[in-house]
Amino acid sequence: MNDESKIFKALGNIQSKLAQFIILNSTFIILLASCSVQKQIAKSAKENVLAAPVLQTAHVGISIYEPATNKYWYNYQGEHYFVPASNTKIPTCYAAMKYLGDSLVGLMYGAGEDSEKIYIKGTGDPTFLHPDFKNQPVYSFLKKQNKSLIITNSNFFATSLGSGWSWNDYNENYMAERSPLPMYGNTARWEINNTGKSIYDLKVTPRIFHDSLAWTYLDFGTANSLDTIKRNDFSFEVKRNKDENIYKLVVSTGRFTSEDIPFETTNSLTIANILKDTLHLEVGTNQKTWIYHRTVIKSQPTDSLLKPMMHRSDNFFAEQSLLMVSNERLGIMNDAKIIDTLLKTDFKDLPQKPRWADGSGLSRYNLFTPQDLVAILNKMKNEFGMERIKVILPSGGEGTISSYFKTENGYIFAKTGTLSGVVALSGFLYTKKNKLLIFSALVNNHTGSATDVRRAVEKFLQGIRNKY
Repeated sequence: MNDESKIFKALGNIQSKLAQFIILNSTFIILLASCSVQKQIAKSAKENVLAAPVLQTAHVGISIYEPATNKYWYNYQGEHYFVPASNTKIPTCYAAMKYLGDSLVGLMYGAGEDSEKIYIKGTGDPTFLHPDFKNQPVYSFLKKQNKSLIITNSNFFATSLGSGWSWNDYNENYMAERSPLPMYGNTARWEINNTGKSIYDLKVTPRIFHDSLAWTYLDFGTANSLDTIKRNDFSFEVKRNKDENIYKLVVSTGRFTSEDIPFETTNSLTIANILKDTLHLEVGTNQKTWIYHRTVIKSQPTDSLLKPMMHRSDNFFAEQSLLMVSNERLGIMNDAKIIDTLLKTDFKDLPQKPRWADGSGLSRYNLFTPQDLVAILNKMKNEFGMERIKVILPSGGEGTISSYFKTENGYIFAKTGTLSGVVALSGFLYTKKNKLLIFSALVNNHTGSATDVRRAVEKFLQGIRNKY
């Protein structure tokens, strides 16, 4: 080897070692920066969340993940289980986005044993006759029929109330009952006309429940005259008996304007009578009849259901969405079976196996980890894209976060969750440097103000957005 060759070889060795040095140092710098970010976020979490007075005795779990690098920026008890409240709607929404298609199947119909009748089978679609949806393809179809209708619920294998629900909330509008053929949101809307001058101007939709009102004014069991109501300027509220559609007027300190009270759905004749009164057609039931040559009618665009479900945290829409997914995948509506199926298929690779009890999060039996919710949101992003997600999830100043993250719009898209002692927030966050993060913050067993908890989480997340 001549001197020139030795020089070139030496230079090559120097270049190789220099390249190795640069790579090692670059890796070290990246790791150092990553550690620095984790330490900075941990410090911010401690100051703004963990040390907040309202959270001193609470259980807290926080996970922050960057999908572009497949790395967690921060994990504090991210593998621990928490009651997620309405963050349970996140896996429900994912399943609905994946399995309900572009448009909802609103009804199945066809011939049965008697060709002189039309047999109809519900699919769980909650938009039928719902006041939020002015266009009603299923109603228009049924209204045109000259034959009598027979409702069959042979595909419904769920209960009207979910596992672990607070049964004494049955009068609350956020706990409408589940059913195979929902109508009017499964609630009776009681209201008084603006021109109403007496209690007899009280009206209800569906109107069939008007005759079910017990015309008494109850004050701890003592009936007073209707004259008392007039003098007290409509100071009452409407309540329903627990297991029947009998409504009563109950004393209240506030002036009555309107109320949405869930109606009882387990009696199939109730549903048939509501439909009969609405359509002015003969409607009957036959629970064992099978429909031959079934045809489906589409109702609404799927995302027109999912957006209000996530923006206002609509429990009824969530429960019925999960039942619709069950009907599509299993041919029956059974929340327990579809949950088991999803956990064994779509969600089999979650970091921790959830205990999933219902579609809405009303049940305290639900247990998810922050890492689980991050993983589901990441699947949602990868499979459906952020543009669709940005329509379905509320941003700052919208929906259930209308009072939060209002300084700028369009940098956070998230789902809240609230029960007594529970506050949850999970979703997507864009930083000032346009990094996309997925986060989940779950708080259980706090005894303070839910607003104070949300403000602490808001301050923490805004700090991350501004710094990174």
